Amino acid sequence: MSHHLSGPNLRSPMDDARLDLTDLFAFTVPGGRTVLIMNVNPVAPTGGSAFHPDAVYRVDVDTDGDHRADVAFSFLFSAPRDGRQTATVYRATGAAAEAHEASGEKIVTDAPVSFGPEPVVVEAGPYTFSAGLRSDPFFADLDGIVKDFQWTGVDWGADKNVFGIVLEMPDDALGPGPAIGVWARVSLRQDGRLKSVDRGAHPSLTAYFNAEDVKDAYNEGEPAQDWDTYREPWSKVLQHTGGYDPRAAEEALRTILPDVLRYDRDRPAAYPNGRALTDDVTSARLAMVSGGKVTGDHIGPHTDLLPSFPYLGTPHPVPPAG
Repeated sequence: MSHHLSGPNLRSPMDDARLDLTDLFAFTVPGGRTVLIMNVNPVAPTGGSAFHPDAVYRVDVDTDGDHRADVAFSFLFSAPRDGRQTATVYRATGAAAEAHEASGEKIVTDAPVSFGPEPVVVEAGPYTFSAGLRSDPFFADLDGIVKDFQWTGVDWGADKNVFGIVLEMPDDALGPGPAIGVWARVSLRQDGRLKSVDRGAHPSLTAYFNAEDVKDAYNEGEPAQDWDTYREPWSKVLQHTGGYDPRAAEEALRTILPDVLRYDRDRPAAYPNGRALTDDVTSARLAMVSGGKVTGDHIGPHTDLLPSFPYLGTPHPVPPAG
């Protein structure tokens, strides 16, 4: 899956779907504006009916190519009460951007979270923000992948929902140049300590490359250490699954390690240069891990995407419990 169920044994981190990062998107829209989307909670709201009030949801942005955050947007959510919840957004720069704590300038305060079909959109200065239940844009024939590429023609994500966090801003809010790198992180406060329980940028990495006993450590890690830590074991995965020689495996890994989604905003967003909501990342990853033997799963992008903010489609009806 893209980044769904990114804890050990194909489970959500901490067995809590609210903490499960599913996808990260970065693209531009007319008017000189950049959109960052962080989705969490696969199969929402079955796995949890709101954002976790003790978590810090975060999108980090590297503006100078050193794989460390120079700008960070942190999203905090109130405890849900009577079917309501609010979000507060912080923008940190400099040293504060590298820490996992929410800090810096408060750019959105107490924005209502949407739980129904209509998104709640908040404009705060140059920022446009929305958070809430939305249709999951991820598309893939997961059953076909599990069945050794015997394709079923069924899109796993066709009827699924997520909780989406969407932030749109002027391009220059992310630095003066067009080139950025982005990744997302979910941290949970426990016993007074903030622990990173999920992180990622490129889709479908931990599912294909990480052994079960290292997934927690990966989720706690920093992109700046990724190449030294994962180059060798991930190279061996590609040699096994795709028949790569060691040099070709390392060259292929340079696209995804460190786990930072690079985006030159002078060029159209098309994965791996940023990521648009319609990009076929499943086929890209299948081709990579198979050494080009499997070129796609024959599933196309969703047609319920919105042409304007917040871009994610209307959530699907939730079946009654029982």
